Amino acid sequence: MQHPGPAAPERFPARERCADGAQFVAGRPARGTSGRTHTVVDPATGEDVYAYELAGADDVDAAVAAAREAFGTWAGATPGERSDAMHRFAAVVAERAEDFARAESLQCGKPLKLSREFDVPGSIDNIAFFAGAARHLTGQSAGEYSGDHTSCVRREPIGVVGSVAPWNYPLQMAAWKILPAIAAGNTVVLKPAESTPLTSLLLARAATDAGIPDGVVNIVTGTGPEAGEHLVGHPDVAMTSFTGSTAVGRRVAAVAAGTVKRVHLELGGKAPFVVFDDADLDAAVNGAVAGALINTGQDCTAATRAYVQRPLYEAFVERTAALMETVRLGDPFAAGTDLGPLVSHAQRDRVAGFVDRARAHARVVTGGRAPGGELAAGAYYLPTLITGAPQDSEVVQAEIFGPVLVVLPFGTDDEGIALANDTPYGLAASAWSRDVYRTGRAAREIRAGCVWINDHIPIVSEMPHGGYKASGSGKDMSAYSFEEYTQLKHVMSDNTAKARKDWHRTVFGDR
Repeated sequence: MQHPGPAAPERFPARERCADGAQFVAGRPARGTSGRTHTVVDPATGEDVYAYELAGADDVDAAVAAAREAFGTWAGATPGERSDAMHRFAAVVAERAEDFARAESLQCGKPLKLSREFDVPGSIDNIAFFAGAARHLTGQSAGEYSGDHTSCVRREPIGVVGSVAPWNYPLQMAAWKILPAIAAGNTVVLKPAESTPLTSLLLARAATDAGIPDGVVNIVTGTGPEAGEHLVGHPDVAMTSFTGSTAVGRRVAAVAAGTVKRVHLELGGKAPFVVFDDADLDAAVNGAVAGALINTGQDCTAATRAYVQRPLYEAFVERTAALMETVRLGDPFAAGTDLGPLVSHAQRDRVAGFVDRARAHARVVTGGRAPGGELAAGAYYLPTLITGAPQDSEVVQAEIFGPVLVVLPFGTDDEGIALANDTPYGLAASAWSRDVYRTGRAAREIRAGCVWINDHIPIVSEMPHGGYKASGSGKDMSAYSFEEYTQLKHVMSDNTAKARKDWHRTVFGDR
């Protein structure tokens, strides 16, 4: 449903606020030196809002050098000192929350209510969580496991982390990359997507203003093939963390293998939404529409494949389509807008291609086109529901990354779980039923890093996020993320004070 809404408030003044460039190195903004420029486009209007110089290899080298220089001091700070700095960081971001929300909506096209109520408060909560977690980097308890020695485990920072973040949640993904790394004592060079650098730059500035030392958080904004690959392959980068598509994740892993560095990958998803025949239908319909359309469907955990047991199938399709048609498309900055544009016209055209190809073997129940009128200049696409697609078809198996939900029926519980698992991905899923044994079985047997029960999408800082299979490896958020950003060291101390140990006889002499 197209919704022009009342007059929109002023957009974020990107040209003014980021006038010194889209790089942030050693505590200061800078211009890229690649000799090429890039323009950020407001996807709601198609207008250019910020042009900047892209980072090249020299800029990456400078950022890595700054991070390497800062590492010794930051890693040597006490957990309490790092925690205090991060608490100040959270306070600075909270003070500037409206700037972050407006910048995020400008560059991504997401409704301001989503930025204000989800992206920004979620990121502030992440900072606050890791500020506390910085003081709880624990290892295994000391013990005399050999009888003659005391063993303990140290958890130590890795070094310089080179991270690459995507364009769908630029602020939150920057936070997920930066926070566990610096809480553990590492330093970071982050490459945001070149189309959405604004909130990453604001975040780095906030870190510096909070007193986090220069060089701990650095931003290089350039293309993947140039700045991204140079960062991932850099010999002074000890670890790389990447969020994005599975195809690019394979390339990241290949480049990182050249220097045998640790790799953390959060990749694509094709989340199943399994509705059993005793589910609360109202709850399932509302959950499906919200879970499929959040961030205009540009979410790797979005509900994309709804499997509905046959007794509820027809009613689910009818009611889900009707609810989708009430969703209000409009200016992201206008009050009353539910759904904004996709991040770019290219992404809108990619989504439209999936839907158009599906028409040969499936039914588009609602949506399936870009709106006209006042929204025609933007990258908008109507909420779309598809039925009748074969299980092995493109729209069922591939990540569309748009406001598209495919609904398929199933018969037995065994079939529903088997269909849910029939995908290369395994990032997230949900199961809907009033029967705790059914939902318990689904939680055990669906191969995904997160399984929601009678809900879909909510996340919390205390719990891990990460996938199975082609959805990658490793965890974001939670204390479990420290397993990605620290290395374990076994320290073993002799307790006997004997010059000649009993085991020496295996090399020289007898007992």
